[in-house]
Amino acid sequence: MVCNEVIRELSNYLDGELDPALRQALEKHLRYCADCSIVVSTARKTVELFCNKEPLPLPTEVQQMVERALSEKQHRKT
Repeated sequence: MVCNEVIRELSNYLDGELDPALRQALEKHLRYCADCSIVVSTARKTVELFCNKEPLPLPTEVQQMVERALSEKQHRKT
C-alpha cells in the first residue's frame, strides 16, 4: 500500500468498513509511514471531536445575516 491509497481509503478505514486484508495492509503501512500515521490520527481525532459534540448555536447576528442572504437570493430568483 502507498500513501495515496491510504488517503483514498481513510474514510472507510475510520468507519471500520475496510475488507480485513485491506485493513491489514493499511495498518502495516501506518507502522512505517509517519506522515500517514499523522494524517490518520488527526482525522480520527477530528471525527471524534465533531461527532461527539452538540452543534454550537449560531450567534443571533450570524443567523440574521444568513436569513437575510437567503431571503434576498430567493427574491432574485422570482
